[in-house]
Amino acid sequence: MSAADEMPAPGARFGSAAELSARLGATGYLADESLATIVYLALEMQRPLLLEGEPGTGKTALAEAVAAATDTPLVRLQCYEGIDATQALYDWDFPRQILHLRALEAAGETVDVDKAESSLFDERFLLSRPVLRALREAPAVLLVDEIDRADDEFEAFLLEVLSTYQVSIPELGTITASTPPVVVLTSNRTREIHDALKRRCLYHWVEHPGLEREVQIVRTRAPEVPEQLAEQVVALVQRLRNDEGLLKPPGVAETLDWARALHRLGTKELDLATAAATLGAVVKYREDAQRVRQALDRMLTQ
Repeated sequence: MSAADEMPAPGARFGSAAELSARLGATGYLADESLATIVYLALEMQRPLLLEGEPGTGKTALAEAVAAATDTPLVRLQCYEGIDATQALYDWDFPRQILHLRALEAAGETVDVDKAESSLFDERFLLSRPVLRALREAPAVLLVDEIDRADDEFEAFLLEVLSTYQVSIPELGTITASTPPVVVLTSNRTREIHDALKRRCLYHWVEHPGLEREVQIVRTRAPEVPEQLAEQVVALVQRLRNDEGLLKPPGVAETLDWARALHRLGTKELDLATAAATLGAVVKYREDAQRVRQALDRMLTQ
């Protein structure tokens, strides 16, 4: 059995970027040399990794692959407009706390108010949100997805946590990670991330894969798709990204969806009618679909 096929120890580190690349490849994620190197450095230096790039370039999938490669749990925090520290850290289970108070009252005994209040903020009533879970369950991979959708205040909170890998809960005290989690932040660059957070991280811009690597990805992730069909689909997707000025160019996920959809239809070779009928797997805007339909004949004969 090769080293790439052996199961790693939980939280395993790697002897080189090449070894990490092989392990990522074993999970189905094909990283180029520069990406594998920056991930390796993030692991070795215990620094957060900020991945920016167009939607669909595999940023989220990389965090999932790192978790699989290191045999550690993936804890995902999906950012959105208005997210605050409460959604990221912890909350108290209010329904259970109320039931607890009612149980004390039903016991018919004289209740010590201070003791009753103290018992409400016990570990059993604590709801750990993603950041707290990652700190407590370390080693773990914490994915902070689409950080660009959050606001400045949330960035400041995150920067503080990533500087110390600890949080304070007034009722319970300070909780510190026994091992700093592997932190991967992703951004589609809908806005600029502040310099303070960027300085805390290692950085990589994730490009769409080139033709050969995207064919490899399809052959690895969807081995049931015939090689000729995979090559035709990838070539056409590459043209859609580079030449057609789409509102939302397709990512690797759309390439895989299209290849699998065509295979399900029994397609052996991509033709105009089948490509037009299955465009919904690869373009998701009406304007894009119209533009592509008008250009399909030309693109398939290039």
